[in-house]
Amino acid sequence: EWEERQKTRQEEMQAVSQALSVLSNDDAHDTFTKTFNPALLQRSSDDRRSRAFGVLKMAARRLRSPKLSILAGRVRLDAFTRVKQAIDDMVAQLLKEKEDEVKHKDFCVDETNSNQLQTEKKEREKATITAKVEDLEMTIEELGKTIEALKKEIAETQVQLKRAGEDRELENKDFQTTVADQQETQRLLKQAVQVLQSFYSKQAASAALLQLGSAQDPMGPAPPAGFAKYEKSAAGGSVISLLEQIIADAKAMEADATKAEEDAQKAYEAFVQESNASVEAANQDIINKSGAKSEAEVDLVSVKESKAGVEVELEQLSNYNAQLHSSCDFIMKNFELRQTARDQEIEALQQAKAILSGADFEALVQQSAA
Repeated sequence: EWEERQKTRQEEMQAVSQALSVLSNDDAHDTFTKTFNPALLQRSSDDRRSRAFGVLKMAARRLRSPKLSILAGRVRLDAFTRVKQAIDDMVAQLLKEKEDEVKHKDFCVDETNSNQLQTEKKEREKATITAKVEDLEMTIEELGKTIEALKKEIAETQVQLKRAGEDRELENKDFQTTVADQQETQRLLKQAVQVLQSFYSKQAASAALLQLGSAQDPMGPAPPAGFAKYEKSAAGGSVISLLEQIIADAKAMEADATKAEEDAQKAYEAFVQESNASVEAANQDIINKSGAKSEAEVDLVSVKESKAGVEVELEQLSNYNAQLHSSCDFIMKNFELRQTARDQEIEALQQAKAILSGADFEALVQQSAA
């Protein structure tokens, strides 16, 4: 409806301007001069000047237009030709202002919409980048914690290896001592057994010779009273058996110690091998995770730079939006009011010019009211 009214207004103003141009050209002026009595023309001229002044003054008060007020003063003083030219200039200026204001309004609508769309787009971009920053920071933190845990694990394994080596060394010393003790025990016991066996063997040989001599010379002197027949001591055999049993026990202890030492050494070697493999795997894991952490840190720097760039763009959009509000809010809020006021100014100017050109004032008033 507003656009249709604007179009009608424009067509009306063009028609009035064309009519005024016809009425105010030189030929029309000559015709009016020849046709009408000069005295009447003078009175008519004064009357038209007064009515034109009234139209412009009333419009100036209603529209609060200093320009119309100034022009009304000129109507009383200047020649019609100069006044009408001033009216034409002012109408042209008002039309230009209307056109510029329409363009400015369109500019404000387009730029405000564009600014809003760009701001929403950048806000979404910022949200995406912020989420990526948080994800990278979390990844870096988790990788850092994992790397520290792996380092602690390696250090603990190395401590265990050192302790295991020290324990193995002590166990081996104990083994060496035990074996040496058992071997020395066996050597001493074997010597003792040999001594006893040698003694009892000689005693047995002497007894045999005595018995043989008695058998050959039964008439020999009789043994003294209470002197019993010599026989091999039964306790001697028991001692030797006991010593031989101790020797066997010592050999068994030596064998058990040797077997335990071999088992402990194998277990230690397996532990060392397993621990070294664990340390190697942990070191490789540290290398991999350190590389991933470095990449994440590089990505984080890049993403933060992107975020900073987006924030700068958002700030620029915000500043531009503030500029748009400063430039456009008044125009957008008062656009129709200002356009209507200019139309009324133009209408008043055209009425004044028409009056100055000899148009019927009453007819113009009725046309304006219609």
